[in-house]
Amino acid sequence: MFFYNPRFFAAILALTLFLAGATTQPFAEPAELVFPAYWEKPGYDFSKNSLTREGIELGRQLFYDPVLSRDSTVSCASCHLSFTAFTHVDHALSHGIEDRIGRRNSPALMNLAWAKSFMWDGAIHHLDFQALAPISDSTEMDNSIQQVVENLSASPKYAALFEAAFGKGNITGERVLKALAQFELTLISANSKYDRVISGKENFTLQEQNGYRIFQMNCARCHMEPFFTHFNFEKNGLPLDTFLNDLGRMRVTQHAGDSLKFKVPTLRNIEFSAPYMHDGRFRKLREVLHYYGQNTALGIELTSHEKVDLTAFLLTLTDKAFLFNPAFSFPEK
Repeated sequence: MFFYNPRFFAAILALTLFLAGATTQPFAEPAELVFPAYWEKPGYDFSKNSLTREGIELGRQLFYDPVLSRDSTVSCASCHLSFTAFTHVDHALSHGIEDRIGRRNSPALMNLAWAKSFMWDGAIHHLDFQALAPISDSTEMDNSIQQVVENLSASPKYAALFEAAFGKGNITGERVLKALAQFELTLISANSKYDRVISGKENFTLQEQNGYRIFQMNCARCHMEPFFTHFNFEKNGLPLDTFLNDLGRMRVTQHAGDSLKFKVPTLRNIEFSAPYMHDGRFRKLREVLHYYGQNTALGIELTSHEKVDLTAFLLTLTDKAFLFNPAFSFPEK
């Protein structure tokens, strides 16, 4: 996980200016995102990083390669597993090299082309820069983008992949980050039972329909359809973990009003993305519903029957076509 560092953000600003006019080489085969027609247009600016099949494949190779970490033991996929909604499930907080323990639960990755910011505290404002955070964080990959470039440049495999994606020229940090972004942009989850019901292909059961009604009454303000998040930051009433002392959004903005605000996570594939909350304090979905079901400060009160029905609806957000898509899994070569 990543916390505010002025020098890091100064470096990001410099990189932003450098990337301002860069584009993908025109000879690579174009690719397009596939998503439901009723979804809004993605907020990501593809004119600065056009999707190509070669760029996406390069990003996939990089996503699963531990060469990004200082000791080549940790990859992006170490904390973002494809079959668990691109998050980890076996511990509350992310783990890094040398068994170092991070400071936050790994967020699930999907539908990133519509996200306005990244990380639990919104410290990163562009997907093209997001990978810099775990690469440089001392508890995660503990590396530098310069060292990553040097390592990749020594690989004949990556020399060929980068040339296919971006044309002749040196492997650069810009190209590494853009390739990772291209792969991550393809992680679209839009084929759950909920989606099929909305498109008129299936119907909810009576229990699921009742759970949907309960969801709309109590949860939809923050977990807005169709992404099941509004991509902004909220307080959910959880007390401060005095061990982690994580003040959330306030660490970035330095505004007292942002204390304990965290980015609202998507509920898509929630069946597979435990543990829950920014610190992974809840291991079971029923624990989350128990907490919210008696949270009068947020105006939510749920009976035991309502929690069961709400759970039934939340399970309709599982998208197994996404979770087990071979195009998102570990590359065979």
